[in-house]
Amino acid sequence: MNWIKQLFSRQRLYSDLSQEIQEHLAEKIDELTASGMSREEATHAARREFGNATLIEERGREAWQWPSIENVLMDARYGLRQFRRNRATATVAVVSLALAMGACVSAFRLIDALLLRPLPISTHGRLFVLSRSNADPTQSARQIDGWAYPDFALMRDAVKQDADLIALSYTQRTDLTYASEDAMEEAYVQYVSGSMFEDFGLQPALGRLLMPADDRTPGAHPVAVVSYDYWTRRLGRDPRVIGRTFRLGDQAFEIVGVAPRPFTGTEPGIPTDVFLPTMMHRWVTRADATWHRTLAIVHPGVPLGALGAKLQSISNQFERQRLKGNAEVSKQLLDNSVNRKLFIEPAASGVSVMQQDYRTALVWLTILVGLVLLIACVNVANLMTALGRARAREMALRVAIGAGRGRLVQLVLVESAMLAFAAGLLGAGFAQWSAPWVARSISTPDYPARFSMPADWRVLGFGAALCVVVVLLFGLAPALGASGVRPASVLKGGDDPSARHRFTHILIAAQVAFCFLVVFAGGLFVATFQRLEHRPLGFDPSHLILLETVAPQGRTPVAWAQMADSLRATPGVAEVAESGWPLVRSGAWGGAISVAGGPPSEDLGYFLTISPGWLATMKMRLLAGRDFSPQDSFPGAAIVNQTFVKEFLKTSDPVGMVFEQVYGGQRQRCQVIGVVPDAPYRLVHEAMLPVAFVPFRQVDDKAMVLPQYGGTFAVRTKEDNPSALETDLRRKVSQADAGFRVSSVETQQELLDVQTVRERLLANLGVFFAAAALLLAAIGLYGVISYTVAQRTNEIGIRMALGARRFGIVRLILREVAVLIGIGVAIGAGLALGGGRAANSLLYGLKANDPFTLALAAILLTAIGLAATFAPARRATKVDPMVALRYE
Repeated sequence: MNWIKQLFSRQRLYSDLSQEIQEHLAEKIDELTASGMSREEATHAARREFGNATLIEERGREAWQWPSIENVLMDARYGLRQFRRNRATATVAVVSLALAMGACVSAFRLIDALLLRPLPISTHGRLFVLSRSNADPTQSARQIDGWAYPDFALMRDAVKQDADLIALSYTQRTDLTYASEDAMEEAYVQYVSGSMFEDFGLQPALGRLLMPADDRTPGAHPVAVVSYDYWTRRLGRDPRVIGRTFRLGDQAFEIVGVAPRPFTGTEPGIPTDVFLPTMMHRWVTRADATWHRTLAIVHPGVPLGALGAKLQSISNQFERQRLKGNAEVSKQLLDNSVNRKLFIEPAASGVSVMQQDYRTALVWLTILVGLVLLIACVNVANLMTALGRARAREMALRVAIGAGRGRLVQLVLVESAMLAFAAGLLGAGFAQWSAPWVARSISTPDYPARFSMPADWRVLGFGAALCVVVVLLFGLAPALGASGVRPASVLKGGDDPSARHRFTHILIAAQVAFCFLVVFAGGLFVATFQRLEHRPLGFDPSHLILLETVAPQGRTPVAWAQMADSLRATPGVAEVAESGWPLVRSGAWGGAISVAGGPPSEDLGYFLTISPGWLATMKMRLLAGRDFSPQDSFPGAAIVNQTFVKEFLKTSDPVGMVFEQVYGGQRQRCQVIGVVPDAPYRLVHEAMLPVAFVPFRQVDDKAMVLPQYGGTFAVRTKEDNPSALETDLRRKVSQADAGFRVSSVETQQELLDVQTVRERLLANLGVFFAAAALLLAAIGLYGVISYTVAQRTNEIGIRMALGARRFGIVRLILREVAVLIGIGVAIGAGLALGGGRAANSLLYGLKANDPFTLALAAILLTAIGLAATFAPARRATKVDPMVALRYE
């Protein structure tokens, strides 16, 4: 405990030590004086014999203190005085760093919430997801994670000694009701294996969770578990919720429990509201429907390679048996289906479509914020270097009186750490706002995204590490430069001016290069979004509202047409027509195509059922032929797009040609009666697919009309805001026929906007970070050139005294800066061209070496750089030459 006493009594100890040294010297002086020396001689002799009293006192003090801490505190106090003396420079440095550091923390919070944060389960370290190579080479996805449940059941039973397999459907927004059909609401529903909660080591917050017994017989156990968030948000944390029922489609489910609070499902960004047993899914017995993911909790010690090989063999054997004897499947598709490669990948943080959609975008967001951080650090390093040159005499004097190089490095690094700490505090506030803002940008009203982004130890640890990195990035080089000062040269004023500015010029070029990369990347993302926004659609999405409707008991096409007539009578409605589902809904109905009785095509054709008048409602013009009539049916008639004609029919006059859809071992014959322009079918990003529109009226092989259980009414309104009619249209459907139920309402424009959320986000972030980078570069150039010009006052005064004109001085400074900007732009362009190929997957309609964007970034950066330089250059010419010649 002695050190604690020393901590609080140091000043008394220091005073006692000083007094003891003085008393010892006084006694020695008195002794020497008594021996016959004069007082002055005795004093000198006593001090020579005793030694340096100040040094002895300092060494004595060191025994009662921590020298390093004392020095750091002393450096911090000195740094505060320096910042007060240079308030403008310190403010610019802190704000620049705060913006960059806040952006970095925001990016980390998003990446952590979506990609890194482990699920709140006990087995996340052993959790993996199964996927396999895509059997359809025409699709862009090389791997798919969808599985048929019979295939899953075979794999689960075969490897139960090595791993626990769990089936989880894709979380989907679904209509359910607790009262009447008029009280329809939406919730995110997921079908899961009954063993999931047990395998995850989870305990209920209320009631019980799903059990393996709930998941053994199809349709036998209509029970549900709700998430804690849904229980709180929708059900008011009512403990009497256990036993309450709701209807989903034509089934009633009983709530049996509430999941634990931290667990919101296995799909980051898409929290699940309701968990249902997989055996309640309508496709649970179908071998040709892939509707769920498969997760594996691998037992300790089981090698992944052997497990994957076993699962791959079982799955490929299942596909072989499923397709056995199907002569309508092409040889290539058959080979691809029975020889798929199976992948086992870590899934500690869960698996979601949002992860797949935004993984690359978040990587580029990280690159952008990293570049902005580098720009800010280079900016501050330049300012610190300029300030260091202004403090060269101070550093030389410190060295001259005995300060070591390490001591000077510590002094500058402490000042840098203080800047970084202040910037970190300010940046934390920026990150607290900006991360939720980016999350809201990803979210849409119909597809909300919710992330868990607590300011916990992970975020605090990242922020602390970021502060250390920032200090090293912008503080180390100026610290080493300041510590390498040569006292004799500096005190004589003889350091080399060219060497003095060389490091500054390197930093300016680096800053411009980093800024060019940010501006160029931002330009590419903005151009991509603009191209997607103005892509020819082949139809008019304005004034269109879509009513996705179900008929649980089935309704004839005539009944669907009558419902369309009822909707058409609603005030404000111009046209109404039906289709199987909306365009750009991301669903697909495909099949091989056989022309003139030939073999099935390797590539798939895609189909969509539509009613007569649907083309007119969508404002999709006919290029040839006619529209459907009420008597047309499928199979029988088809209207094809231009890509379908080009890929399969290969003729300039396709009307009247016959083709067959080959699907599931059946051939459906169709005759082309019309041709329409290309339009996006499922995704606005992908190339135009070959599409055949077929009649909404479908018949079986005995020409009997088939009932339709679902479809979408496309309603073109007279109003500019079609959503204003949503309530009236819902009411009209429920009143006209109780057998119909509206499951979802959205506009066609909203569907298009949902598919461009990623590009819109990147465009907005690109503009923001490009503006931030340009602002930081302009501020940095302005500050550094101002310091540089001030140090060149003598040179400028001599030039003006010898007859140099003011315009010539300005041109000289601008030319020097323009050269540095040109070097930085060249380096940035080289880096952009070399590494930009990785961004091609996020671009639409252009490549990463787009010359227009390159030129625009170069011009913009050069203009802003020269504009920032002009003011200090012009100010330098206003100095009186006679005063400048005497300036020090």
